[in-house]
Amino acid sequence: MTATASQASEAPRVRTRNPLATRRGSAPGARSRRGRLAVQGFLALMALLWIFPVGYALLASFRDYAYTAEHGYFSFGGFTLQNYKDAWAQANFSQTMVNSAIVTIPAVLLTLFLSCCVAFVVARFSFRFNLALLGLFTAANLLPPQALLIPVYRMFRATEVPFWFSESGTLLNSYWGLIAVNVAFQTGFCAFVLSNYMKALPRELYESAVVDGAGVLRQFFQLTLPLCRPALAALATLEVTWIYNEFFWATVLLQSGDKFPVTSSLNNLRGEFFTDNNLVAAGSVVIALPTLVVFFVLQKQFVAGLTLGATKG
Repeated sequence: MTATASQASEAPRVRTRNPLATRRGSAPGARSRRGRLAVQGFLALMALLWIFPVGYALLASFRDYAYTAEHGYFSFGGFTLQNYKDAWAQANFSQTMVNSAIVTIPAVLLTLFLSCCVAFVVARFSFRFNLALLGLFTAANLLPPQALLIPVYRMFRATEVPFWFSESGTLLNSYWGLIAVNVAFQTGFCAFVLSNYMKALPRELYESAVVDGAGVLRQFFQLTLPLCRPALAALATLEVTWIYNEFFWATVLLQSGDKFPVTSSLNNLRGEFFTDNNLVAAGSVVIALPTLVVFFVLQKQFVAGLTLGATKG
């Protein structure tokens, strides 16, 4: 009797599942699955809403206006490349793109270099007016450009420069004046982003560099700038887009039509009594191509710069 009881106690126990507990345990999983599907559906809808205007403009740029006028804008057909040929000839893109390159390339390079200098000083040196210096450079982004229109215009008109520097003798109607105002307004934002990134760099790297005899300039050029390459690539992509598409200060500071940037070319595609929207769409696509090329060239670095600090440890 005792052996039988001990054998029964040593026999493996069979656990019975509670159907109610099973249903309760699966409910949170089903809810989380439905939640993920709802989020994915919402994101897909938002993506379609954002892509639709761009896709529709791209489709319209390849369509003949006579066909769309007869069949409507939501019809399909009438494809042609003539819109791009006419837009290139009428908008004078060959000249205006050169003008935009003359302004954009130096402005982006100067903005990134000056921002790196400011961010390095703020991040690596502790002094009394550390945060005040960063706030001074960031303050340019707090005011709308329209509020500074009259003071900036009068200042540029009163600033005399040699005629070899500007044909007008002042900073008005000069590429350098437009470069200067873009650098002034964009340096604060870039310095703010780079200073936060440089503060996250290990101080042990700089201590080792000091032990090896590296001075401040060597720490800046050979240590800090290579480590900031992802952040600089992300900022370069944003700055090229912003400065290239800037039109407000160009209309204020430039007075001759031969120096206007590429964003002004769309006005040449508008008629006094009639506007070919398909032609304007083709011109818009041509204007957007340089920024798309820059984005795809720096895509990996841009994504790496955006995800900096996303994971810790």
